[in-house]
Amino acid sequence: MSENIKKMLIANRGVPAVRIMHTCRDRRIPTVAVYSTPDRIAYHVMMADEAIHIGEAPPIESYLNMEKMIEAAHKTKADAINPGWGFLAENADFAEMVRDAGLKWVGPDPKVIRMMGDKIEAKRRAQKANVPTIPGISDVKDVEQIKEWMEKESVDYPIMIKAASGGGGKGMVKVSNASELPMALAQAKSEAKKSFGDDTLLAEKYIERGRHIEVQIVADNYGNVFHLFERECTLQRRNQKIIEEAPSPSIDENIRHEICYTAIRLMREIGYNTAGTVEFIFDSSTKRFYFLEVNTRLQVEHGVTELITGLDIVGLMMDVVENKELQLTQDRIHMNRWALEVRVNAEDPKTFSPSFGTISRLQFPTGPWLRIATGVYEGADIPPYYDSLTMLIMTTGRTRDGAIKVMDRTLSRNLRIEGVKTLTPLLLSIIRHEAFKRGEFSTRFIENHLDELVSMFKEKDTQDEVLKIAKYVAEITALGPQEWM
Repeated sequence: MSENIKKMLIANRGVPAVRIMHTCRDRRIPTVAVYSTPDRIAYHVMMADEAIHIGEAPPIESYLNMEKMIEAAHKTKADAINPGWGFLAENADFAEMVRDAGLKWVGPDPKVIRMMGDKIEAKRRAQKANVPTIPGISDVKDVEQIKEWMEKESVDYPIMIKAASGGGGKGMVKVSNASELPMALAQAKSEAKKSFGDDTLLAEKYIERGRHIEVQIVADNYGNVFHLFERECTLQRRNQKIIEEAPSPSIDENIRHEICYTAIRLMREIGYNTAGTVEFIFDSSTKRFYFLEVNTRLQVEHGVTELITGLDIVGLMMDVVENKELQLTQDRIHMNRWALEVRVNAEDPKTFSPSFGTISRLQFPTGPWLRIATGVYEGADIPPYYDSLTMLIMTTGRTRDGAIKVMDRTLSRNLRIEGVKTLTPLLLSIIRHEAFKRGEFSTRFIENHLDELVSMFKEKDTQDEVLKIAKYVAEITALGPQEWM
C-alpha cells in the first residue's frame, strides 16, 4: 500500500536542495527549506514553499544539527525528510531519528547506511557477494603491520592509507615509498579523527592508472534491483571529482555488462533500497575492476545518468519511500546519448583555495543540449562555512565528442561569473586537452598536467572590457567615426 508524501523538508542547502525541489514541484509536493543565518536569502530559501531558520553559520549548529531538523519538520508539518548529498545524507543515526519521529526518510535503510559507512565491513560484504576487492589490510595500528602485509602479499608501493569511516577524499593519504610511511600513517589517523571522530584505518594497494567507474542502482521494497548504467568519475583533484560523464569511455560492452551486474549482485546481498551507487576502481592496464565503496545517497553526478536514460532518480527514490513498486524492466532501460558534467566550484583554479564573497555578475549559459543545476543567483553570497559548489553544468550529445563540443561552447562563450573565482578556466582547459578528448586519463591527470592546464587559461575580466570600451570612446571622441564602425 502506497503512502504518499504530503510535504517534504529538505535537510540541505544550495544545489542539492534546489534539485530536489524541482522534482517536488513537478509532483505538486510542497517543500520546506531549512537555512542558517548567512543563508537567509539563499537561492534554496527562495525556491521553497516555506522556510525555517535552524541556527547559526557553523554546520554543527545548523545543517548538521539533527534535533533541529526533526523539530523543523514537526513545526512545519512536513511528513518526509530528504537529505540530498553531503551534511547528514549518510548519517545512519539521523536516518533512524527521522523514522523514530514518525517521518519518512528519503534514502536507504539506516542499517544499510551504517554497514556501508564502515569501509572494512563494506569490503567484507563485497567479498561475501563475490565482488572483486583491492588487496588490503584492515584495522591498521602501526607501520610494522603494513610492512608485514606488503611482504606477505607481495604488494609494491604505492599504497593508500584510508579512514575506515571516510569519504569525500578526507583521511586518505598516498604512500610512495617506505620512508613516507610513518608520517602518512600519522596524517591519515589525525585527519580521520578530526573529520569522522574515528581513527580506524585500512591500507590498500594503490592502483596507479586507476579509473573511477561507478554504477547507479535503484531498488524498491519488492525485491526489484536495476542498474542505470555507469558513470566515469576519474577526473579529480584532492580525491574529489570535478568532471563526470556517462557512459564511461574506458570500458567496452563486455566489461559494462559485467560491472553493472556485479553492482546489482552486491546491492541485492546487502538488501539495498531507493537509489545508491557502487564505486569501482578500474585498472586500465589489466582491464580488471575492484570494489571501492557504496554511496548510500543521491550522488552529485546523478544528473548525467538522468540525461542518458530519461529517468528521474530523485523521483524514483520518492516512489520507493511511498512504497510503490518501480515500474521498470532492465531490458527497457537504455542509454540514448552521451552526457558530461562539470562542477563549478567557487575556488581559485590555480591553487584550489576557496573563493568567498558576493557574486557581482552572473550570466547563465543558454542553448541546446544543456542542463544547469544551480544554487546561486546574481548578488548571492558564497559564505566561507560550506561546500564551494555554485552550480553543476551538464551537456549532452549523440556522441562523446558532441557532448564535449557543447561543454566547450557553454564554458567559453556563455558563462560569466564575477565577484568570486571559479574553476571554469581549469574545466575548459581539461575538456580541450587532447588526452581528455581521446579518453586517455587517470585519477592523476590534473596532478600530472596542472602546469600545462594553467598555461592554457585565457585571462579576461571586467576590467579588460572596461579598458577596451574606454579606448573606443577615446578614439571616437578624438578622431570621429572609425572604419570598424
